[in-house]
This record gives sequence, structure tokens and C-alpha cells, in this order.
Amino acid sequence: MDHPTPAAHAAHNHAVAKRRALRAIAIFEASKGIAALVAIIGVLNLTSHDAKHLAIELIGRFGLRPQGHYPSLLLHYAGLLPGANLQAVTLLAVCYVTLRFAEAYGLWNDRVWAEWLAALSGGLYIPFELQHLLDRPSVISGLVLAGNVFVVGLMAYLLWRRRGASASPQ
Repeated sequence: MDHPTPAAHAAHNHAVAKRRALRAIAIFEASKGIAALVAIIGVLNLTSHDAKHLAIELIGRFGLRPQGHYPSLLLHYAGLLPGANLQAVTLLAVCYVTLRFAEAYGLWNDRVWAEWLAALSGGLYIPFELQHLLDRPSVISGLVLAGNVFVVGLMAYLLWRRRGASASPQ
């Protein structure tokens, strides 16, 4: 009975860990796509209502202070909704959702292009997330930044390993 060599065993473990990591990130990316899809459907649904009135009711229902940071942001954006270019917002949202779903599909199926897409698209957000963390420090901002740095780092590492594996003779 043949037993795998330690090197073969290590390679198998690495492949299993890589598949699990890629699939976890794929699920996360698909979740972001679903959240964006739900959000744009909600925004489009709000256009037939008085968004500012709904925001005031929501703030009152939860007993929030309208002067608080998030309630005031909600009121601000609810006031902007009637004048928004909904076609442009919808187009951007559809592009974002499509990108997230494509990335999720590619990562789930271990595609190199998806690793590049995840590294590049994630890397674009890091400066903005860092600036947000510096402007408004919070645990959530720190976790978002750390998670994104982890994903970008992991994708860079996997691409580097893949490049090393393709460059070495078989």
C-alpha cells in the first residue's frame, strides 16, 4: 500500500486550505453583491415614496436622536434622493453587483483572473478605508480595513505562489 510522501501530503493540505479560503472569500463577495442588489432595489422602491418622511419615521420608531451621526446621514441622503440621477445610480449598482458576482464565481472555481480581480478591486478600497479609519476611528472601520488588507494580501500570496509554481520545472 502506497503512502503519500510528506511533500505530497503538504501539497494536498495547501490545496485544501487554498480552496477553503477562496470559497470563503467567494461567499463574502457574493454577499456584498446581494447586499448591493437589495440596497438598489430598496432605493428604487423609495422613489415612489416620500423618503425624508420615511427616514423621520424610522428614526422615531427606533428612538434615535435625529442629530446623531447616522440618523443625520440618513436624513441628508433621504433629502437628496428626489434629485438623484437614478439611471446613473442604477447602472453603477448593476456594474458593482455584476463585478461582485463574477469575482465570487471565479474565486469559487479557482480562476486566476478572479484572484487578480480580487487583489486589484480590494486594493482600490484600501486608501479610502484607511482615510475613513483615520477620520472616524471605530472598531468596524478597523475590521473592514484589516479584512480587506487580509484578502488583498492572500490574493497576492496565491498569485505569487502560482507564478512560482508555473515557473518551476514539473
